[in-house]
Amino acid sequence: MAAPIGTDLSAAFLTAPVPPSNWLVILPVVHCIVLGALMLMLRAHVRLHALIAVLGLAALVLVDAVLLKRVIDDGPVTMVMGRWLPPFGIAFTVDLFGALMALAAAIAALVSSLYALTDIDAGGRRFGFFPFLMLLMAGVSGVFLTGDIFNLYVWFEVLLISSFGLLILGSEREQIDGAMKYAVLNLIGTTLFLIAVGYLYAIFGTLNMADIALKAAGLRDTAPLMTLAALFLFAFAMKAAAFPVNFWLPASYHTPRIVVSALFAGLLTKVGIYALIRVVVMLLPVEREALSLMIALVGAATVLMGALGALAQTDIRRMLGYVVISGIGNMLAGIAIGTPGGVSGSVFYALHSVMLMMALYLLAGQAARLGGSFQLSALGGLYRECGWFAAVSLILFLAACGLPPFSGFWPKVILVKAALDIGAWWLAAALLAGGFLTTICFGRVFLLAYWRPAPAPVEAVAIGWQSALPLLALTALVTGFGIAPEPLLSLVQAAAGSLADPGAYIHSVFPEGAAQ
Repeated sequence: MAAPIGTDLSAAFLTAPVPPSNWLVILPVVHCIVLGALMLMLRAHVRLHALIAVLGLAALVLVDAVLLKRVIDDGPVTMVMGRWLPPFGIAFTVDLFGALMALAAAIAALVSSLYALTDIDAGGRRFGFFPFLMLLMAGVSGVFLTGDIFNLYVWFEVLLISSFGLLILGSEREQIDGAMKYAVLNLIGTTLFLIAVGYLYAIFGTLNMADIALKAAGLRDTAPLMTLAALFLFAFAMKAAAFPVNFWLPASYHTPRIVVSALFAGLLTKVGIYALIRVVVMLLPVEREALSLMIALVGAATVLMGALGALAQTDIRRMLGYVVISGIGNMLAGIAIGTPGGVSGSVFYALHSVMLMMALYLLAGQAARLGGSFQLSALGGLYRECGWFAAVSLILFLAACGLPPFSGFWPKVILVKAALDIGAWWLAAALLAGGFLTTICFGRVFLLAYWRPAPAPVEAVAIGWQSALPLLALTALVTGFGIAPEPLLSLVQAAAGSLADPGAYIHSVFPEGAAQ
């Protein structure tokens, strides 16, 4: 029904024109959905999918870079849907944390699309690898850019649907088995997430993150916010593969194509960490403080169990699955510490891990092509087979161990210092022990797969540019952020500060200072 003449709609509707630059906030999501739909319409011309995906993801990197520049210059930016002002309508709000994660995800997706040119055969392309990739990026971008908790759940569902399709691409028995484990555990986590969202709405009467941050202090004495925080913690910990709900990851990540494993390792677990930081650090900081000891124990156990699990593996893909888990423990430790140093260490580690884990899985795929197997017992002589590949491998192994001068060194130092600053020496010791065990693990891989002679002759395979370029690009990023960490460090410190004090985030959503 039309509003009566003279009704003031300014309290519920956006009446001023939207600045063109604000469309940048939703452009990454729209861009990915449109390109995915375009590829579906061109399903009779599968040969065009790769070109569309590579060019489209290169454009996505550019869009996310411009969006990051806008946030650095002007602070958080909000775009509301359907002219409904928050908290009535859905808002997309991007701050420094979300913009950094969105750009890192876009770079990882672009790299994966290049590697997929050789890793995904005609059958995989025909069954939709590149459309699934674009749908996955739509979901991942939506998670990083939304300012609404239920919208966060929706984008989780979008990326999960696409990840199921990518996981079973090829329909091999091992893939179906891995997909079942992956699907069941993630659906349980998603169900817990949905229950937590419903509980949150019952308490706050809103799903807008900025509105929740405003109202939390006034409801803390009367509402069961600790129960709410615990529900979110368990749901996101399951999605991030934290101990003891981490067993689904090494049982599934080794089964799909190696480029799919790389995507999952680089992006999907970080989505869970991102959501956990957003909810418990920005929205429920008091409850996070009360749960800090439990989060720290889970983080320490995740670090150590992941590193020990990696040491026990003979398949490189399974080993890397446990390395992913160990890295999640490092990020949880920073969340548990909760200080600006701890949170900035977690954010830095998440960005580092996106690039590093992508690179390590792609490296494993190329090592299997050169050596003929993923099994350490069957690999050998890779140093003699390709010298530059061995050098790149050594750089990435050192970065994974947290050794200088590569990007893994700085977040580890920040986290250890933050733990010592609050007197949590045992947590610092767990982080250092995890790094030591990881060093032994990768040292073993390098000695067996690279230095010792090959157990059996293997036909030489040339490394094409489609494989070499992604590896070299990721290695350059890992090295560059290690040698010159100051620009990224200043950004992650600013991001951590905005999470601890979300005033600018709230002001972006509610310019008048309070929800109506």
